[in-house]
Amino acid sequence: MTDSTSRFDPVCPSGIAPIHIGDKWTAMVISLLAEEPVRYSDIRAQIGPVTAKVLTAALRGLERDGFVARMEQPGPPRSVHYGLTELGRTLLPAIELAVQWAQDHLGAMLDAQEAYDREHARRGRAELR
Repeated sequence: MTDSTSRFDPVCPSGIAPIHIGDKWTAMVISLLAEEPVRYSDIRAQIGPVTAKVLTAALRGLERDGFVARMEQPGPPRSVHYGLTELGRTLLPAIELAVQWAQDHLGAMLDAQEAYDREHARRGRAELR
C-alpha cells in the first residue's frame, strides 16, 4: 500500500515549473505580447494599474523562464521592447483556454464568492455576541 504522505514524487519538477503564470500580470503580459514586441511603457499603459516595480518583476521572471526576450535599442531615445519567445508562444493556448473558462464561469464563481462572504459575515457577527 502506498503511504499517502508520499503522494507526490520528491524529485517532481513542480518546484521549478512556471506556476507564476497564474498571477494577474503575467498572463496579461503574455497575451499582450502575442502579436509583436511591445515597448515597456506601452505594456504598462495597456494592462492597467500596475506599478513599475511589479511589472518589472513580472517581466524579469518571464525573461528568466525563457518566455520573454528583452530587446534594448540604443540611441537617443533609448527604448526597450519585450517579445515572446517560441517557448512563450506555447503558453498562448493555455491562457486562451483559461480566459474562455473565466468567461463561461465567472457568474457562478462570483455567486459562490458572495454566498461565502454572506455566510462568513453571519458567522463573524454570531461569534461577536
